[in-house]
Amino acid sequence: MHYDIVIAGGGAGGLELAAALGRKLGRRLGPEKVLLVDRSLFHIWKPTLHEVAAGTLDIHQEGLNYSTLAQRNHFSFALGEVAGLDAAGKTLKLKEITDDHGKLVVPAREVSFTWGVLAIGCGSNFFNTPGADNAAVLEREADAEAFRKRLLTAFTRAAFAERRQLSIAIVGGGATGVELSAELLESHQVFLAGVGPQHRFRLDIAIVEAGPRILGGLPEKISQQATVALQHKNIRVLTGTKVTSIEPDRLITSAGDIEAELIVWAAGIKAADSNPGLGLTTNRLNQFVVNRKLETSAPGLYAMGDCAACPLPPNETGHPGFVPARAQAAHQQASYLARVLLARLREGQVDEDFVYKDFGSLVSLGEHRGVGNLMGNLSGTNFFVEGLVAKWMYMSLHIAHHVAVLGVGQTMVLALARLLHKRVSGRLKLH
Repeated sequence: MHYDIVIAGGGAGGLELAAALGRKLGRRLGPEKVLLVDRSLFHIWKPTLHEVAAGTLDIHQEGLNYSTLAQRNHFSFALGEVAGLDAAGKTLKLKEITDDHGKLVVPAREVSFTWGVLAIGCGSNFFNTPGADNAAVLEREADAEAFRKRLLTAFTRAAFAERRQLSIAIVGGGATGVELSAELLESHQVFLAGVGPQHRFRLDIAIVEAGPRILGGLPEKISQQATVALQHKNIRVLTGTKVTSIEPDRLITSAGDIEAELIVWAAGIKAADSNPGLGLTTNRLNQFVVNRKLETSAPGLYAMGDCAACPLPPNETGHPGFVPARAQAAHQQASYLARVLLARLREGQVDEDFVYKDFGSLVSLGEHRGVGNLMGNLSGTNFFVEGLVAKWMYMSLHIAHHVAVLGVGQTMVLALARLLHKRVSGRLKLH
């Protein structure tokens, strides 16, 4: 099986790239030339996984089927997971697929390509912390769904327990940890409204961050705003606190033990340990090292998104940084690679390098609150927003992703349908 372009990974960047290429090539050429490979049958925007984990977003309402997206955007889709790569022979090896009982569903396969794109994302970086397997992660939709079920079980147990209290610890004060804490409070409030006053229980949430402040990658003003907002919600924010080990019911930290029935690890990213075995140059985080044109050490093979270490232009000190692992970066890289690959299909080339533009960052702090800065480094001036305006802008990023893969009309219909469904079924998914 051969395709001109094979994209491994259907996250935000990989899917947007496949959709852009397919629409440009059209109904006749797109499915013949472009293949998207992913290990899941449906797509969910990764920045919403904390909402799925908290039960405030129904994954079955939110998920988009890859096969349907492929049909509508004129590319081909194959269910599969990368098992190996022959960079010189331009062949991608896919693992066999088995069912829940271990029976073979799809045998191992090989797909050849003229140009390849690796967009296989990143996982968690546990920094060799002992007992890290006692913590839940939110890397995939399956992780978020599994935690949601554990959370609702813990809610129910606490509602009928004599102690009437539940403790949750979140390791990592980045965007995922901060947003998850706010969504957990929303879930708790909705749950209590449905069980009656005789079963009310207290929810204690602690965010444990090793750095000097939460949201360390964002402007300090946002960090301060978020800290105050979380503390007003009675969320403990522990900064400068290193987790030395994790036990099933507690964190062992530099500031003492923190008891917790549920623990979530949301600190740091690291690409798959199998990446260095694919024959490409990788860094200490197992990310593929790419040049300013997003090309890996193998000609004709690109990498994008969280799995790629793409250099930024040198700063004032002469040292280059790297493109941050953000959804907006994946979106920009998808647009850039679409132009590059379309030019290559037409036997041309794009001479300019990829240039990352920081349009700012937004953080959700619950249903009606958010904080953020706009414009980022574009003008040298940051415009700070907070409250409901910031929350609306945060939601608009999600809508923009759907527009990229569904179009304006279908996105409007989908948004309306989900709004009406939530009005009927409620905000918290209890089933």
